[in-house]
Amino acid sequence: MKEACELAQKNLPIAVIRVQPKEKLPAGAIDFFELISPQDVDYTQLRDYDIDPDSVVFLPFSSGTTGMPKAVQLTHNNITINDEQLELPFGFRQSGRQEVLPGILPFFHIYGLNVVMLSKISIGAKLITVPQFRPDDLVKALCEYKSTMLNVVPPIALFMINYPKLTAEMVPDLQYVFTGAAPITENDMQRFLKKFPNTKFLQGFGMTETSPLALQVSPNNTRFSSAGAPASNTEAKIVAIGSKCHKGLGPNTTGEICIRGPQVMKGYLNNDEANADIFLPNGWMRTGDVGHYDDEGYFYITDRIKELIKVKAFQVPPAELEGILRDHPKILEAAVIPRPDELAGELPRAVVVLREGTQATEEEIYNYVAERVAEYKRLDGGVVFTNEIPKSLTGKILRKQLRDAYSS
Repeated sequence: MKEACELAQKNLPIAVIRVQPKEKLPAGAIDFFELISPQDVDYTQLRDYDIDPDSVVFLPFSSGTTGMPKAVQLTHNNITINDEQLELPFGFRQSGRQEVLPGILPFFHIYGLNVVMLSKISIGAKLITVPQFRPDDLVKALCEYKSTMLNVVPPIALFMINYPKLTAEMVPDLQYVFTGAAPITENDMQRFLKKFPNTKFLQGFGMTETSPLALQVSPNNTRFSSAGAPASNTEAKIVAIGSKCHKGLGPNTTGEICIRGPQVMKGYLNNDEANADIFLPNGWMRTGDVGHYDDEGYFYITDRIKELIKVKAFQVPPAELEGILRDHPKILEAAVIPRPDELAGELPRAVVVLREGTQATEEEIYNYVAERVAEYKRLDGGVVFTNEIPKSLTGKILRKQLRDAYSS
């Protein structure tokens, strides 16, 4: 960093975090904790900004995978409280070591911005930034920098499972891998844990509108298909889909997940129609996600409401079929989209990427799924083979592109 300052011809002080209290600082460096300490500060010399904690600090945009992106107003309180919610179950500040994690997710997205960057800076973690996700760069960051944690999206978790150059023996320091931004099946989690038995693989749930964390699991979670229970000081409930009654439903009943807590956004910027749609009375916010909770209060995400495939009177979650397809030994990736049908309304159609060196027929894939699901969930919309499933930079399947290409 000193060399970088010299190249830029900037005389900038470099703040360094001590891992141990008596650790020596590099020549010319400033102790970060002395820098932020309020002791002996002459506040009369500071400019008074008088910032309201409930004023907007970030304006990220929703992903726009199911519609037009919307500007999400997140406040100082939203972000700082969510940082504490992320830290509370794990106690990284009291771990006695400096956490190290590669920043492989884009910082312009709320997952990378707050979960990966801001919350980890607040605990004094070391961030290894990379310009974009590349397999060799990830392996290098995990191995050479002795990374202790990693935040991923499901496609990167699947890559780690399938990439032969990455083994558990290469990452002995990797204690936690967290996945979010999209659902991951229990089978995929089991496959990850089988390959990396000494690493805890934990799923959470959130969205841009909740800063993003809303549901999280404990460090010793064994409910692998669950997205967790509400974060601290957060409430969650299930309401009937499409109903004007917003009363919470009981356990093991499927509906739309709603969230109430201090991390919920101030609202969409200049979008009264969207705000009226997403907010319910008494501070509740609709998530647009389908799920249920069990008898012990753990929530399970099924799919997005807007992505449900409507077969006659039934609703088919694409994520369920995609999980089954990925369990097929010849399938590397899969996405399920609706195909219009005059009689049924819509039918599930699979878009499949086969593993290198394998071959399969449409009939083989159809029968594999048909043996495992109810009749209305069968792939009666057909099976299409392709070389790649289009995804956003955060790993979400770009279903609109798939529908445009393969639904007719």
